[in-house]
Amino acid sequence: MKRFLCIMFLSLCALAFSAELHAQFKSEAFNQQYNADDPSAKDSADVLFSFKEYFGGLRHKNEMKIGTMAAGSAIFLGGCQIYNRDYWKLPLVYAGIGGGIGAGLYFNKQGKTDIAKWCFIGAGAAWWASLMDGVISYDTDRYPLPGKATLYAILVPGLGQIYNGEAWKVPVYWGVIAGGVHFFMLNRTNYLRFRNIYREATDEETPYTGPISKETALYYRNVYREYRDYSILAIAAGYLLQIIDANVFAYMHDFDVSDDITLNISPTVMSPVYAQRPAMGVRFGLSF
Repeated sequence: MKRFLCIMFLSLCALAFSAELHAQFKSEAFNQQYNADDPSAKDSADVLFSFKEYFGGLRHKNEMKIGTMAAGSAIFLGGCQIYNRDYWKLPLVYAGIGGGIGAGLYFNKQGKTDIAKWCFIGAGAAWWASLMDGVISYDTDRYPLPGKATLYAILVPGLGQIYNGEAWKVPVYWGVIAGGVHFFMLNRTNYLRFRNIYREATDEETPYTGPISKETALYYRNVYREYRDYSILAIAAGYLLQIIDANVFAYMHDFDVSDDITLNISPTVMSPVYAQRPAMGVRFGLSF
């Protein structure tokens, strides 16, 4: 009897304080459809690369996804500028890349390796600039375009977040990457130091009189080599995460969310199907 009265009291309390909390996802948010005929709408999915689409786009016979444009132009130099009809930029692209490679080969043959190295770096910078120019100049009515955000993040870490209007994330990812670079350089320096000590200690031709034993040098060489590798993983993880972040949040930019979810609380009677005899209870209903 006491148990029954207790259940009735709780049920009445639940009935008295039954409430509705409103917050609801709009149904349109779960029914977003992208036009299958719009190349920009499937810039990061479907076929990764199509030669037919790429060369057709260069002839302006069809539209080209931004991912296809960038991937093809990474090999077929100047493709971005041709597709974007920026023909006047082609001499700059070819002169920058070709001139840098040619000068690098010339100076390397002359034995001036330092100058040759900077020439090759200049050619790489010109190649990178041609891709960046193509991504910036790509014309689209959709904002943000996931493919554009992804390529921005690939070419310049953090730029995808700025493009998505989430610049506050840039210090986070740059902090992870910069921290990884710092510890990589620190651990690499110590690794090389103890590696050289270990080599000197194990060199039978040259007597070693250093204060660090070969066993200690071997131990710290292995430790710092492992830390160096972890630092590389941290750099790679930070770089990959900001690319994924840029892509995902560009897709979710138009995800329509309102503040109306309905939570219903009401007393109920459990039927014998679920219990040996009818019992009082409380029913929770969530609608969104």
